[in-house]
Amino acid sequence: MTRADVLVVILAAALLAVLYAHFWSAPTLAAQVRVQEGNQPPRIYALDQDRVIRVRGPLGDSVLRIRHGRVRFVSSPCRGKICVHAGWLSHAGEAAACVPNRVSVQVLGQDPRFDAINS
Repeated sequence: MTRADVLVVILAAALLAVLYAHFWSAPTLAAQVRVQEGNQPPRIYALDQDRVIRVRGPLGDSVLRIRHGRVRFVSSPCRGKICVHAGWLSHAGEAAACVPNRVSVQVLGQDPRFDAINS
């Protein structure tokens, strides 16, 4: 391995570190959450006030909790409970939904983490 090879490896590692810091840095924490209930207009809640929110859907009540600047589904009447397993959401752009119960939450902020999600 020559000196030029060593220099290229060092520069590549440095560039990788810079790119990682730029593109994978911590996303912006958010201040609000939008709760969508079926075809109803969305409701906006502040994330700085701890509260429990009951949202009525066609299957029953979904329970959301806002605590310490985060939001999560605590319980929902759906079978798979994917919404509950999504856990705490705190960064702009994060979202969770109970599709069978037609309830969704999205964290709002200045710099969303994702602009679109495809599966």
